[in-house]
Amino acid sequence: MTAITQSTTGAAAGTTDAELEQHLAAAHAAAAPLATLRPAERAALLDAVADALDAAADELVPLARQETRLAEARLHGEQKRTTFQLRLFGEVLRDGGYLDARIDHADPDWPMGAPRPELRRLKVPVGPVVVFAASNFPFAFSVAGGDTASALAAGNPVILKAHSGHPELSKATAAVVVSALAAAGAPEGTFALITGTAAGAAALKDPRIKAGAFTGSIPGGRALFDIASSRPEPIPFFGELGSNNPVFVTEAAAAERGAEIAEAFVASFTMGAGQFCTKPGTLFVPASSAMVEALRGAALPGAAPLLNSRIQSGYAEVLQELQANPRLEVLAQGEEPLADPPAPTLLLTSAADMLAEPHALQAECFGPTAVVVAYDDESRLAEIAETFEGQLTATIHGTDTCQVAGLVEVLARKAGRVLWNQWPTGVSVTYAQQHGGPYPATTAAGSTSVGTAAIERFLRPVAYQGFPQHLLPEAVREDNPLAVPRLVDGRREG
Repeated sequence: MTAITQSTTGAAAGTTDAELEQHLAAAHAAAAPLATLRPAERAALLDAVADALDAAADELVPLARQETRLAEARLHGEQKRTTFQLRLFGEVLRDGGYLDARIDHADPDWPMGAPRPELRRLKVPVGPVVVFAASNFPFAFSVAGGDTASALAAGNPVILKAHSGHPELSKATAAVVVSALAAAGAPEGTFALITGTAAGAAALKDPRIKAGAFTGSIPGGRALFDIASSRPEPIPFFGELGSNNPVFVTEAAAAERGAEIAEAFVASFTMGAGQFCTKPGTLFVPASSAMVEALRGAALPGAAPLLNSRIQSGYAEVLQELQANPRLEVLAQGEEPLADPPAPTLLLTSAADMLAEPHALQAECFGPTAVVVAYDDESRLAEIAETFEGQLTATIHGTDTCQVAGLVEVLARKAGRVLWNQWPTGVSVTYAQQHGGPYPATTAAGSTSVGTAAIERFLRPVAYQGFPQHLLPEAVREDNPLAVPRLVDGRREG
């Protein structure tokens, strides 16, 4: 507790080497007792943190408002989402299915030609995790956000590297988390906040850290991924980096409801001033439809402030590069698109130009800008889709009679979530959610950072062979004292 207080008060200068060592040592010491807590006991810890954050909302939201320039209603909604996902992981723990418990009883007649030994397999915590907070969601992807919630749920201590975009909110939120965990009986060292780029990199390099999680830019995430993978003991690094989130409108959909789609697209790409990782950055529409002209005359929303000066300058730089590209022209634009705050921009190109220079025209522009692509031949949409790198999402607007199976197949290879007649902005916290995708959307395409499956990132399987019952973890003992779902001899128990 003392070490955590010291580090948060020195946030402006960054966590010192001595403070970081205290945090790492405490997290290392907490790992074993935290892992031995029963799932229901860890669920109670998550519930305690959620309750404390809800109680502190009226203090935390104004801090977030001051530091992020996000609207109060948006922040209250995000705060509620944060505590909802903490409690949802508590439900996952109480169910026990996340352990993936499996039992193979010994079988002397196993058909592979040799007797089958008795094996009992389940998933266990990986150990201390360092989480790098995001800027655009100061609650849901920050101090007590999804990465922290899923890592704690899995039974791992968390060292949270605060984002510089909201330092005071981070300190206040961390104080609530630390206090709630202590009052609920969590081992000391279960959670700590650190600040500063150097401290974050040093924590990721430390051998006591067993996994890392990150939400942010491609350069920043790739640099951390390289650190994690080049350590003497490489560790998994779950980074969410960048995504263009293309949307494909079929000819039938454009003819049936093109104006409606155009209006909804404007609302989606400007939502939150275009600062969502799932913002649709490219819209493909038939050149023969009225959609290009509908978008040209669309009522764009007014200028809205971006999160901070760094994001503002980065946005302006990318937009200037796009506007300077001769393959792009301005389709619609508000007044002072490069000002602070910036007005939205829509750019226009052709499918031929997109195929000629996909890398430049598909660059992620984090803010209220998107590219409209007019295509002449719907049968080539799958070919165009192949030019995209890995994505968090990809969307098709079509009708039930559209023959786009080839496009669906390509997009399923390119993206973690494929949508039909919906919009990618807004990522529901659910059991089946997938928020991840092939690189550079993420550094681990087989994982998700949203939804209950996120817990799997911070677990590893262990098989016990031939052990007596009293030495086995409770979840795989014969009497199943935890009453968790299990696969016994290849069949679901019960």
